[in-house]
Amino acid sequence: MTNYADVQFEYLLPWQLRERVASRPVAYIPLGTYEWHGEHLPVGLDSLTSHGLCLRAAMVDGGIAFPPHYYGTGGGHGAYPWTIIKDNPDEIESQLHFTLQRMETFGFKLAVLFSGHFADTQLDMIDRVASRWNSKDGALKVFATAVNRIEGLAIGPDHAALFETTLLVAMHPELVHLENLADTPLPVDENPFGTQRHDTAHPLYGIFGPDPRKFNPAQAKPLLDASVAWLVSQVRKHIPTKDQNT
Repeated sequence: MTNYADVQFEYLLPWQLRERVASRPVAYIPLGTYEWHGEHLPVGLDSLTSHGLCLRAAMVDGGIAFPPHYYGTGGGHGAYPWTIIKDNPDEIESQLHFTLQRMETFGFKLAVLFSGHFADTQLDMIDRVASRWNSKDGALKVFATAVNRIEGLAIGPDHAALFETTLLVAMHPELVHLENLADTPLPVDENPFGTQRHDTAHPLYGIFGPDPRKFNPAQAKPLLDASVAWLVSQVRKHIPTKDQNT
């Protein structure tokens, strides 16, 4: 059984942290938000997804995964039920900057800002944090990316639809409840990203993308494996492993 606690910052003792940083000085910082993801998915999905991918990348390639940030910014769902999204990213940026300062002190060489919430405002924020930090050319470098930037996946990114449903099933199948969605058929020519899905009467209210009710269980693990492999490959471009250096 995989023990993800071995790579989770909050579970590790000081001597374990020292050993892991000495072996592979990579810190994963998952980000997300509290946001409506339909009646079938948890409101913490974005953070659960980014954290899950970071944990698996750290298990494969070394490094340490930090607890996820659940406060995010941007997107068109701010007024939805059970959604807590900050209009202004300044406070989040300040938290991230302080975290990076401490990580540099701890001896990390690469920090990965990895967002499961990919509203434009959120992506602009992590890119800005990385750019400003890297401009000072210190010992710690920052790589900012997001779930929707993963390349070569069989299913394209969406909001609470087929992609996010499939990916979460691969990590937390107990949290996905497709039976909560109405079985009302959709018009054949419906735009899956259209504004009609903001209508509370729509059977896929607040879900933007291909119908998650067409979920195929066989796609879950390959989607997860490909996502983790891509993230690891990007980290290795920034900080090669010992095997890559020999």
